[in-house]
Formats: sequence, structure tokens, C-alpha cells
Amino acid sequence: MTRVERAAGGVLLRRSGERVEVCLVHRPRYDDWSLPKGRLADGEEPLLAAVREVEEETGTAGIPLLRLADCDYTLPGGRPKNVAYWLMAVAGDGPVQDTDEVDELVWLPLDEAAGRLTYDDEKAVLAEVAALPPVTAVIALVRHARAGDRKKWAGRDQLRPIDPVGVRQADRFAALLTPLRPRRLVAATPLRCTQTLEPLAAATGDRSIVSDGAFAEPDSPDLVPDRVAVALARLTELRTRERVVVCSQGKLMPHLLAALHGVDDHHAFKTPKGEGWLLTWSGDRLLGASRL
Repeated sequence: MTRVERAAGGVLLRRSGERVEVCLVHRPRYDDWSLPKGRLADGEEPLLAAVREVEEETGTAGIPLLRLADCDYTLPGGRPKNVAYWLMAVAGDGPVQDTDEVDELVWLPLDEAAGRLTYDDEKAVLAEVAALPPVTAVIALVRHARAGDRKKWAGRDQLRPIDPVGVRQADRFAALLTPLRPRRLVAATPLRCTQTLEPLAAATGDRSIVSDGAFAEPDSPDLVPDRVAVALARLTELRTRERVVVCSQGKLMPHLLAALHGVDDHHAFKTPKGEGWLLTWSGDRLLGASRL
């Protein structure tokens, strides 16, 4: 099989007065106008690649808000290419870093930007963005990192720590979620949940981690519906913080995610240890839930 070339990029938005503008870049190599994007480095997470490419090509740091639809097309020679896009908000600006790739950039209203873009697939991405209501909150909901074997732990389960693999997973979360610039970190009550967020807390300026039993799995499966209701109410409160990271547990998260989507079947939302979801809202409406 032909290997798919993978790339990532962003639709970087800023507000200018009463209008919303999007950033486009001109690439002299192709003499085209496009959304900022680029190929993934070996082993690089697509989200991190998108953040990196946007900053390199525009000089502007972007805060990821929502996973958009991918673009799939065929390169000259027949090789397939996939580009993953995220909607991003402006966090700060500076000079273009990749001056060999980009020689000009513009900020345009969405309709003008669509007319300037060279490629139809990117125009479709902008059309998706133009149809969206404003993003009001983003919450990364993650499952705690690996913490060894429950059966081999002699102490209280609440005190079972993450293991060496879990330490690496926690470091990965820190790298992945630092660009989100979270305003609050929340962990379920077990120690392993707090430990999962500690590298992220350090990376974001030693931000404190709030312990919250609303996101801890209950002692009995019969109590899951009640705990889901409590967790849903707590998420509603946390959405006022705009950007939050929550570390929860495996017996609660699938049911919580199913409830957020208004479905009964939770199996599609099973989440391995050390993985998670990016949840995006506009008011009370869940705009998207993408796996991290």
C-alpha cells in the first residue's frame, strides 16, 4: 500500500472590531494562497504539528479550539495526502519564522479569504468554519495515565501511583495540552489522576490542580448514572472558565461522553489510559468531540 503523507494546519481566527478575520499565507514555491499547514515530523502528534506549523508560517501562536474536517487528496505521482485542521484562536503574534516557505500573509474576513484561497478543499474548510457559532468553551477530558496492576497494589487504591509508562504518558499530555493554555486543571480524587496532570501544571506555570470527586468513578456500576449526572453539572460550571483540562477514570468517562452526545450506547467512547478527548462548546451546544 502507498503510504499516506500526513500534514496538519489551522484556521487561525482573530477579531478586528466587529468582524472576524482569518490568516492566509502565500507560498512562493507554489505561488498559491493557502491555510498555514505542513507535514508531520516523525512521531509528531497531529495537533502539535498543527500548532507548530501555524506559528512557524504566521508568527502567531494559536490556541486549538475545535478539530475540523480533514482534507484528503492525491499528490502528483499518485501519493495520497491527509491534512488535519484545527480551528485556532490567536494567543500572541510575532514575525514569520519559516521565511523560506512563506513570503506574505494576510488577515481577511471569511468570505474574502475564501475568494483568495487557491484550493477548493481549503475553501470547504473555511465554509465549515463560517457555519459555526462562536466557540465559548473547550475542555480536554483525559483518562489518567497507567498506574500498574490494581491487583498487585497492596495499599488503598486511591493512593496507587502512576508507573514509569504512566510518567511518559503524563509528559505527553503536558506537551499536547500546553498549547490549549488551560485556565483550570481538575483531577478526580485518586492520586494517579492528580499525578497525570502534574507535568501539565508545571508546564503552564505551576498552576494548581483542583481535586474533584465529580469525575471519580463510583464504587458500584449501579451508581454510574448518578455520578454522570453530577459530572455533567460540574462540566456546565467549568465551561465558564473557557479552557479546562479534566482528568477522570475509565469506568465513568464513556458514560459521561455518551450522555454529552445524547446517546445510550457508551462503547464508542471507551478511552485507553493516557488518552482523551477535546470537547468544544458554543453555549450549551456541544460542537465537537475529537480524540486526542
